[in-house]
Amino acid sequence: MISSSLKPLVTRIINPVASFAIRRGVTPNAVTVIGAVGVVLTAPIFYIRGQYFWGSLLIAIFALSDLFDGAIARLSQQGASAWGGFLDSTVDRITDSTIIISLLIPMIRNDDKLSYLALITLVTGLLIPYIRAKAESYSIECSVGIAERTERLIIILIAAGLHGLGVQYALAAGFWLLAILGVITVGQRMFVVRNGLRTSS
Repeated sequence: MISSSLKPLVTRIINPVASFAIRRGVTPNAVTVIGAVGVVLTAPIFYIRGQYFWGSLLIAIFALSDLFDGAIARLSQQGASAWGGFLDSTVDRITDSTIIISLLIPMIRNDDKLSYLALITLVTGLLIPYIRAKAESYSIECSVGIAERTERLIIILIAAGLHGLGVQYALAAGFWLLAILGVITVGQRMFVVRNGLRTSS
């Protein structure tokens, strides 16, 4: 996984910034909410108007909050909280769905067949974390998957950004890749849960 391999480097970069934020009284939940509001406002405003490059750039900046809220929670004296974890997970679903829906609306208006792939991406993007949460309710570890959320977010933002720069088929390639990765990951996680339930029964 890209996110797993880059995690040590990213941690070294963001920890000093997170420590500075803690000293200024910034809370992880505040960072989560600010980042979410930024994405939820930016994606529809820019993508629906066809401003894909600038939309992707701004969304990427707001999406960095997902890195900083975890680092702030980890480094603060209070540590991570159950509410913070729930809030972060819920916000991730909201922002991810907002991005896909904002890209989907112009496709539907233009009767673009790519909208079917976008719908698959939207559904699998919701199913993947749901399956993990449901598995954990059965005490089954289910973090497997060919692409984690970070990779999927990178793919769609790059694809949309390149589309905004006039690169042909960039958005189509991004949605094809996301749809395939999403379906495979759903299958992988369902397989893990099935085996886990058989073992525990």
